[in-house]
Amino acid sequence: MTPLTEQPLPQSNIMVVDDNPANLKLLEDMFRRLRYEVRSFPLGRLALAAADQEPPDLILLDINMPGMNGYEVCERLKSSARLSDIPVIFISALNATEDKVKGFRSGGADYVSKPFQFEEVQARVETHLKLRRALQAERDLLEKTLGGAVWTLLELVQITSPVLVLRTHSIRDIVLWITKRMELRDAWQYELAAMLCLVGCIVLPNELFEKAYGGQDLSLDEDQTFRAHPEVAASLLSNIPRLEVVAEMIRRQQTPDLSTMEQSRQGAHMLQLALELDRRIYRDIDCHSAVIQLRGSDRFNGGMLDALNNYSPTKAKFETRQLLIRDLRSGMVLDEDIVALKTKLLILKEGMVLTPMWIERLENFARTSGVQERVRVQVPRLAGIGLLSKLGYGPSGTEAKKERRHNDTTRTAW
Repeated sequence: MTPLTEQPLPQSNIMVVDDNPANLKLLEDMFRRLRYEVRSFPLGRLALAAADQEPPDLILLDINMPGMNGYEVCERLKSSARLSDIPVIFISALNATEDKVKGFRSGGADYVSKPFQFEEVQARVETHLKLRRALQAERDLLEKTLGGAVWTLLELVQITSPVLVLRTHSIRDIVLWITKRMELRDAWQYELAAMLCLVGCIVLPNELFEKAYGGQDLSLDEDQTFRAHPEVAASLLSNIPRLEVVAEMIRRQQTPDLSTMEQSRQGAHMLQLALELDRRIYRDIDCHSAVIQLRGSDRFNGGMLDALNNYSPTKAKFETRQLLIRDLRSGMVLDEDIVALKTKLLILKEGMVLTPMWIERLENFARTSGVQERVRVQVPRLAGIGLLSKLGYGPSGTEAKKERRHNDTTRTAW
């Protein structure tokens, strides 16, 4: 027998699942001799629980086991978003073609027949570990590029309009609530669509956005300009890798039934519902009454409406900034009293939400009576750092420092 001398891939963690103690011991000794980390389990349910706590890099799985057979274990693994990428190699005495086909259909990556040769098992394990690491490296590179592009768009929204940030926070909150209660897969796509569905509004004057979003009467030109924002956002996203479905969700948020892809159609319906609910909340209609209003229309998905039972808006996070008067925007909240330097007259009081009128008042006093050069304000912070972390961009390195600085200066407010 050829000695097993090749070195394992660095820090590889293998899980072995077999109800036969002799097979477990044999495979454990083999891989530990090769300096792999090995965990072994005699039952499928024990292996699933352990994998959920600490996912392995690869699983060697027997088929005939008491309680839960190998096919069922593999199907459970593949149904989990967290564990579905783990390669599973079946090791079984079942040699019929239909058994092997069933193994692959349940999600297996490979199949080794018993009695096995150590060299064959080692070669297959190393091949699948290398494939997994190569795929992960490619995914990491792609996701960092994706995350960087998304981060830039989110930063643009935050800089442009605090009102957009607050509405985006609310829409994302609604979509997250729906996806969790409906247990939808690929929830990150729906969340990302919610975070970016208003990015096209950065080209609109704040006054037009607030007027349109609040349901006020618009001229024909104003209405056409506002209705164009989904296409603007979709065109920004359509050339970013992996965001084709997200872009289609956003493009069809006003006309979801025109989408040609099932997932994008569902996402567009969800955005339309979240937007209509948030527009009512923006007009100071309480959430429960707003949902009842939406139920009275046949435009919205019943399952999504049911998912909104017991929903209530969460609080947005604000961060403290010192800004020049020319950099103030509607929606920012004053974090200090503003007093005229010459007359000591109170101009604006701490806690006031800035509007174009209040900003103009401050500019007028700055020209005539003098005010402090910088104003301390609370700026709504756009949620999404957690999602971008999942996409491979921060918080690590520079982004981790940004995140810590944000956390040091944030407070919670409505």
